[in-house]
Amino acid sequence: MSFTLPDLPYAYDALQPYMSKETLEYHHDKHHQAYVTNGNNLLKGTEWEGKSLEDIVKGSFGKNAGLFNNAGQHFNHLHFWNWMKPNGGGSIPGELEKAIVDAFGSVDKMKEDFVQAGVTQFGSGWCWLTVQNGKLAVTKTANGESPLVHGGTPILGCDVWEHSYYIDYRNRRPDYVKAFIDSLVNWEYVAQMYAAAK
Repeated sequence: MSFTLPDLPYAYDALQPYMSKETLEYHHDKHHQAYVTNGNNLLKGTEWEGKSLEDIVKGSFGKNAGLFNNAGQHFNHLHFWNWMKPNGGGSIPGELEKAIVDAFGSVDKMKEDFVQAGVTQFGSGWCWLTVQNGKLAVTKTANGESPLVHGGTPILGCDVWEHSYYIDYRNRRPDYVKAFIDSLVNWEYVAQMYAAAK
């Protein structure tokens, strides 16, 4: 199964003022496209050719670093664009909200932990809301890794590579992750992923 770059599910300027048109043009059209192009080249002739993206990500982890890095980032970004929407944030669908409160005590505590994970991820990587052993948890990973290769199912992720925020926030990563969790998240998409992961 070859990788293809999807169109954004909204206009390039639809996430302003939290994420600029310029950021999305660079991030989607240049960075994500590079993962697709490099991933397709590295996939050719491997044992994972013709497999699903999830199988490629899990199978190449620890065995084929080049392929894993590009396939992992392709997987992460396919969801990243959908984890955001214009006028995001707001109320969380009931079942997901209940699971968050059960796991963290409150939605605010989950958001606080999520921001903290994003801020404390040294260098490039991601922070996650993930289903691990049937329960929600906040985690972080380096580079292109995700909970997928650590026994979990990611249902929300924030890209904390500098190209994701530097045009808009410069070195203020905490402001970016807070804007993401408060004002960009498409909670309906997160709830769909939660329902599928349970």
